[in-house]
Amino acid sequence: MSTADGQVVASQLKAYGELARMHLWEYLKTERGPQELYRLAAEYPRRGGRSLRASLCIAAARCFGASTAESLDSAVALELLHNGFLVHDDIEDESEQRRGLPTLHLLHGIPTALNVGDALAVLSLQPLLRNCSLLGGRLGLRILQETECMARESVEGQALELEWRRTNAINLLPADYLQMILKKTCWYTTIYPCRVGAIIGTRDNVDLDRFIRYGFFLGAAFQIQDDLLNLVGDTDRYGKEPSGDLLEGKRTLMLIHLLHQAPARELRRLRSLLRLERSERTPQQVGWILDVMKHHGSIDYARQVAHGLVGAATHEFTAAFGDTADSDARRFLEALPSWVLERT
Repeated sequence: MSTADGQVVASQLKAYGELARMHLWEYLKTERGPQELYRLAAEYPRRGGRSLRASLCIAAARCFGASTAESLDSAVALELLHNGFLVHDDIEDESEQRRGLPTLHLLHGIPTALNVGDALAVLSLQPLLRNCSLLGGRLGLRILQETECMARESVEGQALELEWRRTNAINLLPADYLQMILKKTCWYTTIYPCRVGAIIGTRDNVDLDRFIRYGFFLGAAFQIQDDLLNLVGDTDRYGKEPSGDLLEGKRTLMLIHLLHQAPARELRRLRSLLRLERSERTPQQVGWILDVMKHHGSIDYARQVAHGLVGAATHEFTAAFGDTADSDARRFLEALPSWVLERT
């Protein structure tokens, strides 16, 4: 990734992210009660984050000729829903850290955190409904339809992952993992923002299938890199628990690779450890799994797959955005795949 491309991504993430966060607060500031609910709903957004999803939505809309103002409500709706997903994901995963601080359910209890996650999902409807007055009823309804599709894909992907952990699945293939993250990660992180931005920019006059391959390759590379950072990233900069995925028994690409590479004796121990509840796994056991992952090349394998996906996303950019004019937004979208591998 060139220095110039890195600067484009950094500057646009900062600019779009700040706009989205400023607009988001409008939906979290209310005179309605109880005020404690809305204070807690603002907790995860206040901790920061890159606002990648919102930025993608705004950039895609601008690429196709829309103003930032026309895409801002859709971007904010996605940010609200994303933060609601995070609250619920942390409960389902029994996670202890989010963006460098204790998770909401550890601070305030599971019942309160569940309700806050529900509130964020409900609040995301407000900016989507506002689209109907800003963009017109027909366009507002199209965006709502896309949102319903995206949300359904996301919860189905989460269901797959939870089922694998519940049943201690060990016969998974890399293709199973990619199918799961297509649904769980890619639809709401990369595919949906591009599609909604294009709907806004073209007034729903574009073939939306053209964004699926770019969004899938980009989102899959993003997720694999996130999984790698969880295991071997800079612990001072990583906002979640180091090796938290191993504590939770998540079927990442690295773990699936290891399950196919480990000899019988190691495989028996792996099966036994993965069968344990999170609270029963010790740091020593997690350390052993990470060591055998490194020994059998599972970390390097995942890096190679991520690099290949980045190359594919870069290639698919032309099909998705090749007919748009040169702009900061277009350069941002073109540089994003390489940035995925550079982020820490």
